[in-house]
Amino acid sequence: MSGPVFTTELCRDAGRFAELAPDWHELYRHSRTATPFQSHSWLHSWWLSYGNRRGLRVVLVRRGTKLVAAAPLMLVHRPLPVLVQLGGSISDFSDVLLHDDCAEAAAVALATSLAELARTAVIDLREVRPGAAAERIFACWAGPRRKLDDSLCLELPGVPMDELLGRLTSSRAQRVRAKLRKLDALGIEERVVPKDEIPAAVGRLLELHRLQWRGRGVTPEHLSVRFADHLTRSVRSMTEYGEARLTEFRLSGAVVAADLTLMSGRLEGGYLYGADPALRARKVDVATMLLRSGAQRISTSGRATLSMLRGNEPYKHHWRPETVRNQRLLLARPHLAPSLQLLVAQAAGRDRAAALVKRLRDGGAGG
Repeated sequence: MSGPVFTTELCRDAGRFAELAPDWHELYRHSRTATPFQSHSWLHSWWLSYGNRRGLRVVLVRRGTKLVAAAPLMLVHRPLPVLVQLGGSISDFSDVLLHDDCAEAAAVALATSLAELARTAVIDLREVRPGAAAERIFACWAGPRRKLDDSLCLELPGVPMDELLGRLTSSRAQRVRAKLRKLDALGIEERVVPKDEIPAAVGRLLELHRLQWRGRGVTPEHLSVRFADHLTRSVRSMTEYGEARLTEFRLSGAVVAADLTLMSGRLEGGYLYGADPALRARKVDVATMLLRSGAQRISTSGRATLSMLRGNEPYKHHWRPETVRNQRLLLARPHLAPSLQLLVAQAAGRDRAAALVKRLRDGGAGG
């Protein structure tokens, strides 16, 4: 292979991880399949809020002085040793980063380094999007490996609202247009929040999210202090890099809704929103309002995919989205094959239990 050889580094220090920001950002910009959840701003902030002190395991590959591959991992015990991705359950996608200029060779170098790290732990990558860079690692892995289904995601093309309306039946499109006219008649105004106002705006977003879900089963983590701290840190930094957009919607001068969108080179997705319950009382279709806002912006950005991220909620299907199934990639050294099989069996057991609960719930509803 011509050119400088590959060298590797294992980062186990949070301070060193912080210092990687410029190199990481450059690699992220040149990693075609990266999602917003692989940005340094998101991952480092997550580590500060959720990481365990001794578990950081970030594998880095350089070609000369250039960072060309990275795998952001953490060692946990469940109770067996497992290497999991940074970002945890609050991240909709996980992946490694591979520089587009040498992705194939960098994948081999990264897989070799990961195999060395995996001497005592199985690598468990959750929520890997189809086409992700991690699939290259899976393809060249020499030891035991398994690919399982993970969460379901729904995606739309990055086109203007008129084209999205064209995906609907004529009757449904007519109803949506009526809702949009109502929004315009109400005079709801939208404003993108600048970086310096992000901390206060994140606070308003989370309060609106709490009000929106009050009495309807809000995700408890979204109300936690650590989540608020993480979101404030990461979104402010990501806004500076053009990786996040926080939009507020005002009615008569008051903020009545807020929407956080995360962005990468090819994809953007609505991560979290909040809306004043008074909008429901006024028959405002908040989901349609947010989708129109997102469609208007992505259609001029050059990004191809408007992701609804994880979740199979019925309202999303109104727009006839593409169904995309995330993957779970399990990798191990040969002597850890029993540990890998145990993780596979646990996953199968959880799937069977979930299916049973759904059958009982559906049966109860039918009775």
